[in-house]
Amino acid sequence: MRFTVPQFIEYEAKIVGPLTFRQFVFVGIAGAICFVLYFSLGKTNFLLFLLLSAILLGVAGALAFLKIGGRGLPTILTNFLRFSLGSKVYIWKKKEAPVTVFKRGEIKKERKEEELPLKIAEASQLKKIRTQIETKTK
Repeated sequence: MRFTVPQFIEYEAKIVGPLTFRQFVFVGIAGAICFVLYFSLGKTNFLLFLLLSAILLGVAGALAFLKIGGRGLPTILTNFLRFSLGSKVYIWKKKEAPVTVFKRGEIKKERKEEELPLKIAEASQLKKIRTQIETKTK
């Protein structure tokens, strides 16, 4: 049995091992900050360093790997901030259009000229073309 497979699937390429570029950036930046924290706090107050590193790596892991409803956490957070900080008042402003007046006789004449018999094709090829585009076949 043959199945049509859609070709337009969102997929990010794996750049660094099993990670995409975006995931690598989140994990790499968190690792670099933990590295700096170790040399600034780790030798004097190791417990504080472990606490801050755990929080930082947890947030970076959530940003890199957590998906809610098929969308990544950074996308959800940016949409949330745009909605929260954006305007909530939507005002409809009617555009001024010039008023045109037609005589009844002119309208009827125009309609008669426009009414031509429709040419209907015997079989539509639109569904066939759509299937060919989605499956990339001929």
